[in-house]
Amino acid sequence: MPTGWSAHYLDGRTATRHCISITITPAALQLLLSGGETKHWPYDQIRQTQGAYNGEPVRLEFGPEPAEAVVISTPALLTAIHKAAPTMVQHFHNPSWRKTRIRWTLCAALGVILMVVGLYRWGIPGMAAVATPYVPLTWEETLGRQVIEYLAPEARQCHDRDRLRKLDHVVQTLTATHPTSPYRIRLSVVDAPAINAFAAPGGQVVIFRGLLEKTASPEQLAGVLAHELQHVYQRHTTRAILEQTATTFLLTAVSGDLSGGLAWGLEGARTMGSLHYSRTHEREADIEGLRMMQAARLDPAAMIAFYGIMQQGARDHAGPPDFLSTHPDMGERLATLIALAGPPPTETLALLPGEDWKDIRTLCRLQSGERPASVSLDRP
Repeated sequence: MPTGWSAHYLDGRTATRHCISITITPAALQLLLSGGETKHWPYDQIRQTQGAYNGEPVRLEFGPEPAEAVVISTPALLTAIHKAAPTMVQHFHNPSWRKTRIRWTLCAALGVILMVVGLYRWGIPGMAAVATPYVPLTWEETLGRQVIEYLAPEARQCHDRDRLRKLDHVVQTLTATHPTSPYRIRLSVVDAPAINAFAAPGGQVVIFRGLLEKTASPEQLAGVLAHELQHVYQRHTTRAILEQTATTFLLTAVSGDLSGGLAWGLEGARTMGSLHYSRTHEREADIEGLRMMQAARLDPAAMIAFYGIMQQGARDHAGPPDFLSTHPDMGERLATLIALAGPPPTETLALLPGEDWKDIRTLCRLQSGERPASVSLDRP
């Protein structure tokens, strides 16, 4: 370690730089100017104004403004000063801390990332679960009507009253198992070929013509409806909206894009296009839906059979039906339902006995008052 350091001195009155030599002592810096003059700078009266960043020259100032200054290109001077007088120069930057500071910065950044991931993975769902019971039912119903107006408007719905009444009978058979529920379930059938169904907030359930025509019996439709009704009763849609809204604010906080984040969240909540239930919600809707079938004295095998048809359809085509595209791990879910269903029930209730299900499921194909023709299940 050198005992003398070459630097430049500025007297604070002119812009002229003078070459000097600096000697480090335990109490002060000793400056030897080219003309033989010496200066004594106690550490507690020295101010560091530059040199805290990598590549920046070190500048030390002394005295009142306009202050005298010493400028040196290497930060090694600071390291030597800290070694010579560690307790007196805590207000000076210590270059040896730079690597430690970088490590702490990286650790802090990693900690923030883990915190954000943890908040997204566990914190937000937990907060949504706590907040959901306090969401007013009227708010859910209002949002549900808005969703229906957007995704299932009257012009796209099927309105054959007689056949809709029979489908409502299937719904009523299921909802009779939840007599204390505050929700008034409303079933809508959309004239679209998609093999899909969804539950909107406030008791709105929508099925598409493609799915209805794919069912072989009212009991199979009941299996689908039981699953969607559990999304209503368990308030999964409301929880999903709260989770998405909270996620939007989290992304906004991370990105700083308040306007873009809010626009994305509000539009997603309005259309439900980006709302997806978690695996936990889907599993809960499956299990509770099957139990609803059992409570209604309906054969749960019909629900399992329809899921099997959908799984087979996914294997036979390039992509899975819409009903399965947001419902992952169908094989595992089927295994769970089969195990939960147990042995076949000895007594079951037949839905719509004496009715022609092929006729009922074609309600979107017919004009009011027409009689049905033979309709293939596979018609697009």
